[in-house]
Amino acid sequence: MLKRILAVLALLYAAASFAAVDVNKATAADLDGIKGIGPVMSKRILDERKKGDFKTWDDLMARVKGIGSPTAAKYSAGGLTVNGSDYKNPALAKNDDKKAVKTEKKEEKKEGQAEKKDDTAAAKPAASAKK
Repeated sequence: MLKRILAVLALLYAAASFAAVDVNKATAADLDGIKGIGPVMSKRILDERKKGDFKTWDDLMARVKGIGSPTAAKYSAGGLTVNGSDYKNPALAKNDDKKAVKTEKKEEKKEGQAEKKDDTAAAKPAASAKK
C-alpha cells in the first residue's frame, strides 16, 4: 500500500514539474526552471514585467533583450507561455504551408500520370488480339 502511495506521489510530482509556466505569473524560480533561462534572463524578464504584463510573444521579444525568434521557440518548447499561448514561429509556419502545397502538387501529378496510363492502356489492343 505504501509503495502505491509513493508511486502516485511521484507521478503527481512529475506531472507538476512539466507544467507550463506563464511568463506573466512566474516567479524567478519558475523561470529558472525553464531550460535555457538563467538568473540573468529571469531578472530581465521580471524587470520588464514590472512595467506591465506581456501581451504576446512579440511583445516579450520586443521588450526583453536577448529573446529573439529562435530563443522564444526554445523557451516555448521548454514550457514557457505568454498568456497561456505557445510560441508559433512565423517562418516555420510559412515553410509548413510551402511543404503542404508541394505535397498537394505531387499528389495531383501522380493522379494525372495514373489517369494517363489508364487511357493509353485502354487505347492499345490486347496482346491476344494482335494475332
